[in-house]
Amino acid sequence: MAAVGTMAAMGPLPAMGALPPLPTLGVPGVPELKPLTRYEAMRLGPGWSHSCHAMLYAPNPGMLFGRIPLRYAVLMQMRFDGLLGFPGGFVDRRYWSLEDGLNRVLGLGLGCVRLTEADYLCSHLTEGPHRVVAHFYARQLTLEELHTIEISAVHSRDHGMEVMGMVRVPLYTQKDRMGGLPNFLANSFVGTAKFQLLFALKILNMVPEEKLAEAVAATQRPKKGALDHTGGAAGHHHKAGNELARAGNELGERAEHPGMLHGGAEQHLVGLEGEAEALEQQVGLGDEQGEGME
Repeated sequence: MAAVGTMAAMGPLPAMGALPPLPTLGVPGVPELKPLTRYEAMRLGPGWSHSCHAMLYAPNPGMLFGRIPLRYAVLMQMRFDGLLGFPGGFVDRRYWSLEDGLNRVLGLGLGCVRLTEADYLCSHLTEGPHRVVAHFYARQLTLEELHTIEISAVHSRDHGMEVMGMVRVPLYTQKDRMGGLPNFLANSFVGTAKFQLLFALKILNMVPEEKLAEAVAATQRPKKGALDHTGGAAGHHHKAGNELARAGNELGERAEHPGMLHGGAEQHLVGLEGEAEALEQQVGLGDEQGEGME
């Protein structure tokens, strides 16, 4: 099922009447990019470069930990430079249409998917000194089809070279307000990839706009609570370690005088050892804490 191109004005502009305003992202903390129609983008002069990228996604009925809805599986890539991005690249408009150029790049990185004009979603002018218009496509697949692409990507020419691997975007937010989408958005993205991800999630009604805003806001808050919790546990652990050392010294001194060693000191030492071990385990917890969807 192809995504409907909400910003695609395919034919010539209407002779009379104004076009409706193009949709914007509208998420605080994320700079807006200037939208333009496909028709406007194709009329840009030769001084402009065109990049085409695609989001492949599928409805996912799975439940994380048996209780957190996954909703959708959305594919992105870990690139050679350590940045996250979508499959795609620059298209030389002298030789290729947007879709032909995009499919050529996708064939190198994914190996088994072809997009059409019906999958076109939006175009935006990028910020910065370079004159680049970023075109974005979205194709809805079945979960089985998406999994086939993930497997095919491992055997593509670019795997392990320009593409380190495919990743799925977590679209949920856990109870700690950071796990899931907020933590994912805290990563580094190439170019317009982060904007395009948020824009597609909003336009395709995959994540409510308020949830996107909350996820972005969470990435901009200092992680004070988590640091305080870890620091407190570490401080308690340090205190227990000092008490353990003192008890060890006391036990060593009493060992030098056989008549002074008694069971109470040994029990005290064992108790402190148990406390320190428990604290070590406590500091290491957190893998599944805060699970849940708000």
